[in-house]
Amino acid sequence: MTPEFQEFPKMARFSRECIITEKIDGTNAQILITDDGDLFVGSRTRWITPQNDNHGFAAWVEAHKEEVLKLGPGRHFGEWWGSGIQRGYGLEKGEKRLSLFNVSRWCLHGQEPQQIPTADPRIVKMQDVLPECIGLVPVLGRVNFDEVNRAVNLWITTLQEHGSYASPGFLKPEGIVVFHVAANYGFKKTLEKDKTPKSLQ
Repeated sequence: MTPEFQEFPKMARFSRECIITEKIDGTNAQILITDDGDLFVGSRTRWITPQNDNHGFAAWVEAHKEEVLKLGPGRHFGEWWGSGIQRGYGLEKGEKRLSLFNVSRWCLHGQEPQQIPTADPRIVKMQDVLPECIGLVPVLGRVNFDEVNRAVNLWITTLQEHGSYASPGFLKPEGIVVFHVAANYGFKKTLEKDKTPKSLQ
């Protein structure tokens, strides 16, 4: 019997755009909307419900269901953060926020959608606008991969000196994420204990 052929995967171009965003210290959040309009809510490791929740995220989605469904079919990943979750970011009285990771696809409610760069310049693709109740992780910069080390050092120093962009005035931000667009892969760097695996912190 002939084994199934498996081709070598295509490699991403090294010298391509990287997007640097603030890494928010909350809890991982997932919203799945099926083509039929069914809604599922998850943490990093499991589906959750208002009865079996993760820091109130499923209950929040249920309360904002009509707005959340405007995201449309697909998996939408982000950070659920704020009062009572990890660093808290100075948010009080139970205030929590959802910030999605995909800053290329989305723009904030009330902002003008921008064109999304594509491999073929003849293809014009514009950002979608988020519902008002959903945010994005803050974009700190966009650089070519060749310039990443300099940009990472700059933004780590800036966060140390000026604090969080997600929650202005909060002076203990967690770090940054560098997302290589062509490779569709992200790397994180934290301000504290960056060389120590999370399991040992």
